[in-house]
Amino acid sequence: MYDIIIIGSGPAGLTAAIYASRAGLRAVVVEKDTMGAGQISVTEQVDNYPGLPHIGGYELGEAFREHAQGMGAGFCENEVEAIAADAAGFHLAMTDGTALSGKSVIYAAGTSYRRLSVPGSQLPGVSYCATCDGAFYAGKTVAVIGGGDTALEDALYLSHIAKQVYLVHRRDTFRANASLQAAAAQTENITPVLCAVPTEVVGEKRVEALKLLRNEKEETLVLDGIFAAIGSIPNTDLLKGLADLDASGYVIAGEDGLTSRPGLFAAGDVRTKPLRQVVTAVADGANCVASAEKYLLGMVMK
Repeated sequence: MYDIIIIGSGPAGLTAAIYASRAGLRAVVVEKDTMGAGQISVTEQVDNYPGLPHIGGYELGEAFREHAQGMGAGFCENEVEAIAADAAGFHLAMTDGTALSGKSVIYAAGTSYRRLSVPGSQLPGVSYCATCDGAFYAGKTVAVIGGGDTALEDALYLSHIAKQVYLVHRRDTFRANASLQAAAAQTENITPVLCAVPTEVVGEKRVEALKLLRNEKEETLVLDGIFAAIGSIPNTDLLKGLADLDASGYVIAGEDGLTSRPGLFAAGDVRTKPLRQVVTAVADGANCVASAEKYLLGMVMK
């Protein structure tokens, strides 16, 4: 039985693996993606991680992973299908029929892209990852839907590839930080389309246009592709009935990672928090190991 099972290999999970290894705890990281490093690996550039300005997201994710591996962290490439708890600890059933048991669990499974839910949104040409699919739109016209940091980052990235980038947002102002807004405003081929709500993706075999309702009037943008950056959904289905979740599905936990279930700790984007960034994820990973150490010590002393 492991001391700690870490579910997820993003920045939070990898940091937890580093701290667990340093503490001499028997731990394993369960990851469904081979050699994964979480969503940071598909981020073009990270400008706000202390000491490493302008580092590529993939490069930063690889550095986290190499650090964890160098500390002797163990990895299990598999997907968790169910989690059960009893007096002895936690028991994880995997999709391949195998099982793992641990005295504690650090849940750092992250979030998934929120999908665009309008007619035609399943057409080829609707993407949720600009750095993954942007190269297919060289010299073409695309739209980015959203108004937060990710949307403006995607628009800026695509502006170097596409001929024209429409930045579609339902409100009259963007929610992204000031520096991103300034950069987008200074980029000639980014055109804001504000107060606009997508109503339909149009196309025969792939995206041809996007219908909008803008200031109560219908408009159509002729496009080659659409990139949706409209938020995230926490990957917490496995925790339903096991720990308390908020109305949006995030695990209710503070900076110490403690959940309503003793021995279960939440780290990274899955937990309730005001800011979801790489720097807060790595802090969560460290805090959860510190909390798990106290929990495990209490188990020994009982």
